[in-house]
Amino acid sequence: MNGTIIGKWLLTDKVWKFKIEAPLIARERKAGQFIMLQVDEDKGERIPLTIADAHAEEGWICLIFQEVGYSTKTLAGMQIGETLPVLVGPLGQPTHIQNFGRVVCVGGGIGVAPLHPIVGALKQAGNHVTTIIGARTSDLLILHQEMKTLSDKLIVVTEDGTEGSKGRVTAPLLAVCESEPKPDLVVAIGPAIMMKYCSETTRPFGVKTLVSLNTIMVDGTGMCGGCRVTVGDEVRFVCVDGPEFDGHKVDFENMMKRLNAYREAERRTKDCNLEKVADEKLQESS
Repeated sequence: MNGTIIGKWLLTDKVWKFKIEAPLIARERKAGQFIMLQVDEDKGERIPLTIADAHAEEGWICLIFQEVGYSTKTLAGMQIGETLPVLVGPLGQPTHIQNFGRVVCVGGGIGVAPLHPIVGALKQAGNHVTTIIGARTSDLLILHQEMKTLSDKLIVVTEDGTEGSKGRVTAPLLAVCESEPKPDLVVAIGPAIMMKYCSETTRPFGVKTLVSLNTIMVDGTGMCGGCRVTVGDEVRFVCVDGPEFDGHKVDFENMMKRLNAYREAERRTKDCNLEKVADEKLQESS
């Protein structure tokens, strides 16, 4: 399956929103699910991206991503009308949606993108939704107005205090947990360290906390085992068993060690590919 780019917007520095024509995925996707894509069918890596929005009738999905490595930088350079050669999905287990009562949704940085459809689905199910979004600075906040529209209450925090309250997302999360009635459910999506501290914030209050684990994925079907995580006493695979798990049971320390294990290889691959692109550009101009 492939998908044609029909819309492209720069949300913040190096964070892009793409609208992709993908009618089959748009019709079947549910909140919390993701796709795998390749920018090069022959030798490109497969990267997972959560479906940030979709329209079943119009046949499109939205992907929001940050330029980090070679594949996301190449993807960012693609233009409207170009086609992604490989687009597979929807994958993963969808978020369990019901009327829980009072729900708090916490998004950090680019994690606000996968949180967006979950907030919408929880609100549509009748929940009272408080959404907390955070970033290092106001220029890095995304989907601010969209989250405000979907939520009963929106709380914004930035580490430098340029918008909303100064601090991290755990401060307002703690305040909500200390209030009465306390939340019936918390959903936290963002960097691993943020999800860890959100889970530790809610643990003393006994508030069920779901986290969406953005780990290393290779095939997205559970065959390679690259995305394995420890949840309680079990080894689970994020791509088929998740991506959402009980945050109070996730071994975040082990997960973060595994995420860091490939940093040097990623750096070498990135440098190699960038040098290759530079050589090709030089040859074209000579």
